[in-house]
Amino acid sequence: MKSATIPSLRVAPEFREEVEQVLGQNESLSQFVEAAIRASVHQRKSQAEFLARGARSLAKAKNSGEYFDAGEVMQRLKSKLAEAKLKRATPGR
Repeated sequence: MKSATIPSLRVAPEFREEVEQVLGQNESLSQFVEAAIRASVHQRKSQAEFLARGARSLAKAKNSGEYFDAGEVMQRLKSKLAEAKLKRATPGR
């Protein structure tokens, strides 16, 4: 597979120094930039998928007329979380 390039990025010398100070051992500036871009792309895709799920859920609720009280949903989630924590803390399970 051929590789492609990403346009160069101009930054203040102070910022470049700051970035270089946080590089991992044997990590190049190019590797750091690529990892940052990949993480940003992943985050944006995840956010877009989250918003799409929300839009579908809203449309489904409008079509069915079935809505759930946020307080009740939160209480059920808190109960499930407490139950899962209890199971995890109980030896022999």
